[in-house]
Order: sequence, then structure tokens, then C-alpha cells
Amino acid sequence: MRSNYRKIGSYIRLVDERDSYRKIKTLLGLTIDKSFIPSVANTIGSDMANYKIIRRGQFACSLMQVRRDKKIPVAYLGDLNEAIISQAYPVFEVSDQNKLLPEYLMMWMRRSEFDREACFYAVGGVRGSLEWEDFCNMELPVPSIQKQREIVQEYQTIVNRIHLNYQLNQKLEEAAQTIYKQWFVDFEFPISAEYAAAIGKPELENQPYKSSGCEMVFNEVLEQEIPKGWQVKPISNTISVKDGTHDSPQPVDLGKPLITSTHLGTYDVLLDDTYNISEEDFQDINKRSKVDQCDILMSMIGTVGNISYVLRDDINYAIKNIGLFKTSERKDLSAYIFMYLKSRAITKYIETCLLGSTQNYISLGELRNIPIFFPPSDILFNCTTSLDKIIRQAYLSTRDIHLCQSLIQIALGRMAQQNKEYE
Repeated sequence: MRSNYRKIGSYIRLVDERDSYRKIKTLLGLTIDKSFIPSVANTIGSDMANYKIIRRGQFACSLMQVRRDKKIPVAYLGDLNEAIISQAYPVFEVSDQNKLLPEYLMMWMRRSEFDREACFYAVGGVRGSLEWEDFCNMELPVPSIQKQREIVQEYQTIVNRIHLNYQLNQKLEEAAQTIYKQWFVDFEFPISAEYAAAIGKPELENQPYKSSGCEMVFNEVLEQEIPKGWQVKPISNTISVKDGTHDSPQPVDLGKPLITSTHLGTYDVLLDDTYNISEEDFQDINKRSKVDQCDILMSMIGTVGNISYVLRDDINYAIKNIGLFKTSERKDLSAYIFMYLKSRAITKYIETCLLGSTQNYISLGELRNIPIFFPPSDILFNCTTSLDKIIRQAYLSTRDIHLCQSLIQIALGRMAQQNKEYE
């Protein structure tokens, strides 16, 4: 055994408490990303008295299919007093928290090295399960309880910062949706002085358009009423719409990332788990589909319609099976088009255009034909000024989340290295 390393089994004990009186209503599932989620299991006809109780400060894990999934699904319950989970999951707890902090143990079990070691011990064919005894025989460094507290506190500071950024992004998204809905769904944007004067009703200045009785007309293309005088046309009449490669260039060890729909975040592209392509392939793809700042990307295959607003300026990737809306050609419209492409109307449009029997996809022609209405320039300017500020703040918050996630991986990676300092 390595110096200062101890077997996990020396610090934990199994817990098997059943909800025999069926008092607990919160049913949780376990994810491969090591967290609890509300269970979606069909429990009709199930005897809930057999479900296990898990309490705050306890763990649950799944030791099945470890080799297939390359991970142990294991999670720590820290934000609920109690819940129930499937009886198939072992539930355990730290037997003496004066010797090992549960939060420290969970940190160790989040390390990729921990999962790789578990895969090594997993048995049972292709799917490969892990025996409880082998799980208990896995090791971790156990420094002093004070040093554990310091490590956990440093880690938790980063986690809290991520949570705050997620909360901020949720509020920013709600604010952007509220503005967009008021102006371009409910059509209750404030009437401009120019429009009020043009219709001979100066008293309507700054009043909401639709509820003030201003004229609406039915548009057959959109199948809805819109304010009189607004233009409706295919989006490609205003900006270029292109697509990335649909081929699979040969991967290389050192090169430029090739992103697909799985890498599209709403406010940033995720460059983790991409594969690299040669400079030649990169340049060839970018001849027809070069991504620039303020462009919008949309997934074309699989989960069609996921979009990403490109705000980073260090763009060094190519795109595959992704639609490219060149809003960088009209930056004054980019925030409005971004919100429009996220709207329910476009979701419904995409649903009518889907092709494919085994996997959904949408054609470039359908993307180019997306109908879009354009308000007068003064309305667009006033609204997009507010939307643009919100979107840019969400982008900065998202980048901070990605930075913190990198810091978490560094903190987890240092745990083994720090063990040498404990000795």
C-alpha cells in the first residue's frame, strides 16, 4: 500500500434502511456524472416499501456496467434531508467523520483516475460490474482532518462560484425572454414618437402597441398576426446561411478542433472531447463555412435546432453537421436573430422540416428558408441594445463557468500530488 493511502472500506459502512411505511415521496435516480436527479422510473405497481432510504451525508452508487460506462455512478446527498432510491443501489456512509470527511471522499471519487482504477477491477464480461469488496479495497490518501477541510473548502469555493454563475445565467435568460416576448410575441413594444405622429395620435407615444389598438394584419407565411408594415422574408435574404462539412476528416494528434452539435452551448462552444483535424482539412472546411464572432450556429442532425451564439474572438475550430448563420454580416441584427431562432415559432418550423428515418436532420435549404419578420429600424435598435447587453453578460458568465470547471479538474488532479506533501 502506498504511504498514507488507506482502503476506502476502512472508512465506510453499508446502510440498508427501507421505507417500510412509505412516508418518503422524493424518489431519486443516479447519473453517470455522479449526481442525484429526480427519478423518471415507472413505479406503477412497485412496492415502494422495498425502496432504500438515503439520508443527508450518505452516498449511493451503482457498481453495474462500470467497464462499459467507464465510470462508477456514485453521488453524495448533501442538499436533502432524506429521499428514497432503487434497492439495486448500495447505500453507504462514512463511519467516522473525525477521520474522513464525506465531502473529501466524494472529491476523490470524482477523479478520472478513480474511474479508470474501477474499470481495471471490474469483471463480468463486456458490461463489467464491480464487486463491493473490490470497491472497498480501492485506496485513497487520507491526510489529517484539518488538511481535508482545507482541500474541501478550496474545492467548494469553486463549486459555489459555478452555482452562482448558473443562477445568474438563468436570470439573464429569463430577462432576455421577457423582453423578446413583450416586443415580438405579444407586440407590446412602446410606440415611438415617429409612429404616434404618423398615425395622428401623439398621445400614444410610449404606450404598448397592440393593447393600444394599433393595427395588426394576418401574415399567411407566419400564420399569425403581426404589426402592419412589418416585412416578412426568408432569413437568407438578409444574411448568408451556410453549413459545415458533413464528412469525417481523418483525425490527427495535433491540429484544429472539429466541433459537432454536441459541443454547442447556448453562449459558448465547448471544445472538450473534440477531435483534431489537419490544417489542410481545417482550411478546406473554412473556405465555405468560416465561423466569425457574432455568428450563430445551429445543430442540423440529431437534436436539431440547438443553437449557440459565438462571442469569443479566438475562433480556431471548424464545424461539422452544423448550420452557420452569418449574423456577423449584420451585427446590428445578431441579438434579435439569435432570440428569434430560439423562439417557439422556429421550434415548430423545424419540426415540420425534419427529414430522416433513423436520425432527424434538416436541410440547408430549409434553414435558408426560415421566415423572419423585421420590425422598423428604431424598434429593432431599442430592443437589441438591451438584448445585446444581456447576451454578452451571459457569455462572460459562461466563460467563467468553464474556467471554474477547469480549476475543479486541477484541484481533483492535485489530490494525489498533495499526498506527497502530507507525508
